[in-house]
Amino acid sequence: MDHLQWRILPVLMLLASFVVYLYVKEPSKVSRNDCSLLPNYHYWIRSKRIVTPDGIISGAVEVKGKFITSVVMEKDWQDTSKGEQVIDYGEAVVMPGLVDVHAHLDDPGRADWEGFPSGTKAAAAGGITTLIDMPLNSFPSTTSTESLELKMKAAEKNIYVDVGFWGGLVPENAFNSSALEALLEAGVLGLKSFMCPSGINDFPMTNANHIKEGLLVLAKYRRPLLVHAEVQLDSESHLELNTEDARSYSTYLKTRPPAWEEAAIRELLTVTKDTRIGGSAEGAHLHIVHLSDASSSLDLIKEAKVNGDSLSVETCPHYLAFTAEEIQDGDTRFKCAPPIRDSSNREKLWDALKDGNIDLLSSDHSPTVPELKLLGDGNFLRAWGGISGLQFVLPITWSYGRKYGVTLEQLALWWSERPAKIAGQKLKGAIASGNFADIVVWDPSAEFDLNDEYPVYIKHPSISAYMGKRLAGKVFATFVGGNLVYKEGKHAPAACGVQILAKT
Repeated sequence: MDHLQWRILPVLMLLASFVVYLYVKEPSKVSRNDCSLLPNYHYWIRSKRIVTPDGIISGAVEVKGKFITSVVMEKDWQDTSKGEQVIDYGEAVVMPGLVDVHAHLDDPGRADWEGFPSGTKAAAAGGITTLIDMPLNSFPSTTSTESLELKMKAAEKNIYVDVGFWGGLVPENAFNSSALEALLEAGVLGLKSFMCPSGINDFPMTNANHIKEGLLVLAKYRRPLLVHAEVQLDSESHLELNTEDARSYSTYLKTRPPAWEEAAIRELLTVTKDTRIGGSAEGAHLHIVHLSDASSSLDLIKEAKVNGDSLSVETCPHYLAFTAEEIQDGDTRFKCAPPIRDSSNREKLWDALKDGNIDLLSSDHSPTVPELKLLGDGNFLRAWGGISGLQFVLPITWSYGRKYGVTLEQLALWWSERPAKIAGQKLKGAIASGNFADIVVWDPSAEFDLNDEYPVYIKHPSISAYMGKRLAGKVFATFVGGNLVYKEGKHAPAACGVQILAKT
């Protein structure tokens, strides 16, 4: 993971780092009893399976206020505890809370698609303690300081987990370094751009020239640029395919071939070379989101990393769980971009993830209203694209990953440690003394049916491709900054998550 270190100075303390990521806008005048289902300020979490940076231990985690103050082995715990409250989870897994760096909560402007309250309730129920909200599909898109302020106001007292924000890199601001700097100074954790039409009118696509300019600005702040890497190669192919069966998934799959991803990544690599040591954009980092193609596109990424480009890549649970062959005609719940590809590609994605060539996972939670999914019509060419499943990413990854020998330590790496680094969150992503007490407690062996009787908190469960699945890995409890915000189907009374803004 040297390419994820971004070659920054060693961090001794959060306040001594070059870039400091601070918590802001904490809910005021809210009692701990409202913010947490556990009233204690000082307590211990005990388990026989605690996932730490040094491996899985049997022991206990000491929490004081927002922070983890110690992590001790079982044999040392009795001598350390002084009679504080103890929550003993037995054989359940205690793991760092998930950090989801790619979610669309659509607030403000399209809260009927999701919204901060339902989205962060779903996150908490799924063990996600931090999520970074994308600059679209809210309205307006977060491409200016004014639109960021609107998003922050929408989030205030409405988030159950901690939330940060990506800003948007679009043609309108790409060549305006002052505008980009103002957005970064206002606290976005980095920028996001599309290399193909986004489907959102106020978020047009960028090209390599725009991205090059964005990286030059980001280098000064040592923050990442996230890129949707698809380039539309043949505008006529879509028109020709309109004559085919639009209810067939194979028809849609043909409209976004792997060559689109490969072409975009080739174009990106003409500018990521500037992020190498001594390059004009040294200090910037480029992160490719939701990789679907595990062949030529992945080979290009691997080569660029070897050459020293500051580059990383994520994929998503839906690419690891589903295959094109199993998607039924008209089931537009599975439409996303880039698309879910065939079973051979899925195997290669798992191999790349396990080998470290894919760095991390994200949900790419991208909901909408059911009407836009065209569930009755089943037209894949016209339906809104996006997988809705923020709440289920942990059990999905575990349930499908067991076949490939996925370990608890790998889950923590893909879902906590590495995403925290991308988002610049140095005190998140690991159960370690001094870190924020962001913790998920879950049982990998507990199976459940994801049906109408299961408590689901995303706004529109009917559009989720995960509904109807039998999964393993039930979340018992989620702690955010020491607050027990979720416990077995119940949330804390108040939404006391805090907004994460970057400060220089």
